[in-house]
Amino acid sequence: MRTIGIALLFFGAPLAAQTAPAAQPAVWNPAAQYISAGQDEPGYRQWYLADPSRAAQVRAFNDYLASGQVAGVLPTWQLLRTASSWKDCGSQPFEVPPSEEWPHMVQTLRYVRDYVIPAVGPVEPVSAYRNPTLNVCAGGAPESAHKLDSAIDMVPLHPMTREAMMRSLCGNHSEHGAAYSAGLGFYAFMRFHVDSMKFRRWNMDPAVAAECPPIIHPEDVASVGQPLPAPTAPAPLPAISAAPVATLPNAAPGGANNGQPH
Repeated sequence: MRTIGIALLFFGAPLAAQTAPAAQPAVWNPAAQYISAGQDEPGYRQWYLADPSRAAQVRAFNDYLASGQVAGVLPTWQLLRTASSWKDCGSQPFEVPPSEEWPHMVQTLRYVRDYVIPAVGPVEPVSAYRNPTLNVCAGGAPESAHKLDSAIDMVPLHPMTREAMMRSLCGNHSEHGAAYSAGLGFYAFMRFHVDSMKFRRWNMDPAVAAECPPIIHPEDVASVGQPLPAPTAPAPLPAISAAPVATLPNAAPGGANNGQPH
């Protein structure tokens, strides 16, 4: 029990300092759209303590990242988040990937360290490894890089527009992504995907596609997940009768696209 307590402190005590400051979420907290109770920091502590074997598993994973000189690029506990829909799928909120997949995460973290964080600042992982069963339930691509512990879905922790985020990430990806076999994709809102399986790019909004075009090939479709949902057109205004009326209802504009990523 003493060993487990020390390990939990090792992986848990610095967590608050490595995520967004407590005062920010009220103003800017894009992770809140994807992280439900149970997949947050208190949820991680509960998951960690629920099974004594998890202490050794987490430590081994962190030690491997350290051996690849990427420990601390992102908080280790956040790299254990599974899918945003874990609860609906009856799955675990966190999972240590199989050890044979860990080299993929090391390579992805090198790209995040070298070209993602310098482009957009601190980021928070909202989904990383998904076992095959969870990947199917979560709507992941059949050959998703998440199944290989290569993919990380993230959100930026510094306020910025979606277009600025895309341009910054895409510029670095165009110049350096091939050397890392980096894949870069975008989903709804501020969520974006990075992996280290193949140099490719997808789901570019029309606002930035001209300067940052997709580079996905037909054979890659099975590994990049779902496309961005089409924008919803505003609802037409109701016709106004020529006859005089006492009052007219206010016309409600069409809702913004709230489609969730896979």
